[in-house]
Amino acid sequence: MPTALQRPDQLHRIDGRIDAVVHLGFAVLMVASAVRYVMRHSPADNLWTVALAGAVCALYAITAVLAPRRQPGQRRQLWMSWMFALLAAWAALVVVAPSFAWCSFAIFFLTRAALRGWPAYLAGGATAAATAVGLFRMSDWTDVAMLLGPLAAGALLTLIYDKIERDAALQRRLFDDVSRTQERLAASERAAGIATERERVSREIHDTVTQGLASSLLMLEAAQRSWPDPTAHADVQKATELLRRNLADTRSLVHELSAPGLETGPLPDALEHAARQYVENIHVQVTGDPRPVSAEVRHALLRVTQSAAANIQLHARAGQASVTLGYLPNAVTLDVFDDGRGFDPGTVPPPSETGGYGLRAMRQRVEQLGGELSVESSPGEGTIIAAQFPLPVTAAAAAVAPLPPVAPDNAATPETTTKETL
Repeated sequence: MPTALQRPDQLHRIDGRIDAVVHLGFAVLMVASAVRYVMRHSPADNLWTVALAGAVCALYAITAVLAPRRQPGQRRQLWMSWMFALLAAWAALVVVAPSFAWCSFAIFFLTRAALRGWPAYLAGGATAAATAVGLFRMSDWTDVAMLLGPLAAGALLTLIYDKIERDAALQRRLFDDVSRTQERLAASERAAGIATERERVSREIHDTVTQGLASSLLMLEAAQRSWPDPTAHADVQKATELLRRNLADTRSLVHELSAPGLETGPLPDALEHAARQYVENIHVQVTGDPRPVSAEVRHALLRVTQSAAANIQLHARAGQASVTLGYLPNAVTLDVFDDGRGFDPGTVPPPSETGGYGLRAMRQRVEQLGGELSVESSPGEGTIIAAQFPLPVTAAAAAVAPLPPVAPDNAATPETTTKETL
């Protein structure tokens, strides 16, 4: 069996080339055998033998042309009649003129290519038997090797041809199996890609549009309660500005554009801009030596900050909030702190139609980039959301000892907090 799996079209091309060689060999051997016979016999003997050889050539040509074109719907009996007519003419020719015995190989391969099953074995056996009789007659019925040689060669060729056919059939089955497996794998990859894209789009919508709409709704509700107090006008103006930003974010998401300030500009400024969409008095502190980070990490830092700030506005009722961006030799860290009412991370409800996607979306963003996300909080003690992303170690950063994460002065102590690594 071939060592490499070949496509069916490749096997068909190889079969076509083999058939062409067999047909060319038959023509060359027929011409050489005819010349040999004419030179060794009288003109009277030549006439009928050459006419019979011409009939064999005509039948061979018809059979060789029809063999690759025959369709399963054609009558099998008609096709077999042409093939056995060729065999009958060939048997008569080789018995009468053993000089044409060399053409037996081409006849054998033609019969095996044209027929299947017991007709193929019958035709191959008839070809070998006629050749054996012709050669045995040429030896004046004395040389037994002339009789047994063609029979043994026919049996050997039959075994080899059967082995080749089994290997070809196995090749076709293996190729079909590989093709089906590749199709299933491609379908699975498409499904996985669709699921991943859905997760990504859901996170983008949550971190931009959903959070912004929720904040706008809170502002409008506050304005409704205090209307017509002057503070209501300020709340309505803030809600309007936030809705405009949400509209811009939605258009960017639809057109697959980057978030404002993500691709260019300092990272601390981009984080502060994202956080102040929801918490006006929040500031960004930077520790360590600033280093360039990849676009994926920048995007994740921005979205985590955005989502955490939105949660502070919606749930924390905090008086103070801060963002700390830290650069370590092999990582970049982000800590978002607020002194609000806090919560128990172990009792966070699963995501539903009413919300609950924020922490889950942050965790997915961070872990997809090989990072870690943790939440430290307890009721009445505020909240710290900490994210860490791995970065390649540079020669300059390797000489600096790792710095511990900087937490705000009023952060909760380990004795009063609950930590959950998401």
